[in-house]
Amino acid sequence: MNDELVTTLGDELYDALKACRVVDPLTTRHPGISIEDAYRIQQRLNARRVQAGETVVGKKIGVTSKAVMNMLGVYQPDFGILLDGMVYNEGQAIEAATLIQPKAEGEIAFILKHDLQGPGVSAADVMSATAGVMTCFEIVDSRIRDWKIKIQDTVADNASCGVFVLGDRVVDPCDVDLNTCGMVLEKNGEIVATGAGAAALGAPANAVAWLANTLGSLGMALKAGEVILSGSLAAMVPVKAGDSLRVSIGGIGGCSVRFV
Repeated sequence: MNDELVTTLGDELYDALKACRVVDPLTTRHPGISIEDAYRIQQRLNARRVQAGETVVGKKIGVTSKAVMNMLGVYQPDFGILLDGMVYNEGQAIEAATLIQPKAEGEIAFILKHDLQGPGVSAADVMSATAGVMTCFEIVDSRIRDWKIKIQDTVADNASCGVFVLGDRVVDPCDVDLNTCGMVLEKNGEIVATGAGAAALGAPANAVAWLANTLGSLGMALKAGEVILSGSLAAMVPVKAGDSLRVSIGGIGGCSVRFV
């Protein structure tokens, strides 16, 4: 895919993001698009956001759990970039009209105290580089019509990033078993999803290691101070105005969000 088309598609996704509208899947219009092309489009989309004044604050890993893979028909992980315009505080209201077709995911967020750069990063390296972990919501969103995505579509669309909400406490990762900790996600007072840390590529630290090694092959690193969202622990939950959600992860804490 030539640079001109990459720029055009990145700009199209940026305009869709700002206007809260959908576009037709890139893979139906450009069947030859590769994953490498899709990451170049993602870079253009995020460059437009940075040019508009946003700052990179972290990264996210997408499509890590079997439940999400099956929902989307996408069977390999991907990554996206987190910007400060995506950040909401615990319990803060999110205007549903600022999103297009949002879905909520309960996740474990890692806060890094040291840089991590692959190749060769292990789960143990991730744990030693982590200052703390938090319960979080990622509110994924797609600029692709009706979530009709292939891996190239979601990659180009910044791994379907929407916004995210960090929870009410930070925990030393050595004080909790991140693989067996249980997650309960409630929507309007009813339990709608459950999971465990191992849902994220067998262990959340595995997911972060995968990201560090994948980025390392591209000459990029995870940076000290960044927030890393390690992937959904259960199926995605559709949300709309009027919904209130809370996720709790054993040994880590809770996180609440409401939509108006």
